[in-house]
Amino acid sequence: MYEVRFHGRGGQGAVMAAQALASAAHQESGYATAFPFFGAERRGAPVLAFTRIDKTRIYRKTQVQEPDFVVVLDESLIDSVNVVEGLKAGGIVIVNTARMPEEVDVGIDVKMATIDATSVALEVLKQPATNSSILGALSKATGLVSIKSIEKGIMQVFGDRLGPKIGEKNAKAARVAYERTIVGESHGHRPLTAAKKWLPDVNELPLGAAGILKKTEAGMVGPGSFTENKTGSWKVFRPEYDIEKCTMCNFCWFYCPEGCIYRKGEKMEFDMDYCKGCGICANECPVEAIKMVR
Repeated sequence: MYEVRFHGRGGQGAVMAAQALASAAHQESGYATAFPFFGAERRGAPVLAFTRIDKTRIYRKTQVQEPDFVVVLDESLIDSVNVVEGLKAGGIVIVNTARMPEEVDVGIDVKMATIDATSVALEVLKQPATNSSILGALSKATGLVSIKSIEKGIMQVFGDRLGPKIGEKNAKAARVAYERTIVGESHGHRPLTAAKKWLPDVNELPLGAAGILKKTEAGMVGPGSFTENKTGSWKVFRPEYDIEKCTMCNFCWFYCPEGCIYRKGEKMEFDMDYCKGCGICANECPVEAIKMVR
């Protein structure tokens, strides 16, 4: 049995990638299961998805704790999640990054494949949906399933849900990524540290919006916000601000869903630690003083 663990963020399509991989294995007359693991996370929060592939029927339904292959859809996760936890000896890590395998440090010495899946997605799909591209890299790095089967699996999962044309585009993205994937070795130097988690006791439970601000060991200040959770680390686009065009209408501040735009004197400031690059500010700006750049 082969087990694959996908690390992504909410909204990046890790679950669909796991399902498409299972479908690809089925194209080759194998058995496969795929399922996600997430709670009440918002878009951008770390999520997991799993795929198991075997020649015989699969009865195991638990999470994948000791994967053969690890797929990382967002490179920034490496800084906050131990993506190689439980990875079997001889396992392979596939990372969405513009860097070479030897330039990516996941904390251990490991065989690694890298692909700039975001650029492939923007080129082929015209949006930063990297789940189909990363499957092409997985096929190239592991040989677990052929790229033809990956394309069929994508057509089945993506095509059935989003339409044949979208399925064809995603299959093309997988093929392009397959051709551009670089396989090499990564050497670990960084310490593997667990991310801080907040488990409240009776004195730390949020009291609501009117509650007293408190700070926990995980850095939480006030109900529902983590000062140490830099949610802006996963953005693909960032706002570029032209102060000469700005009329100080404050539309960007009003519509920003993350509350990371501030007025300072006669200009607006953007907190890149928390900006997720959604582009709402640029869309709402009446004088086009904001544009989104890669």
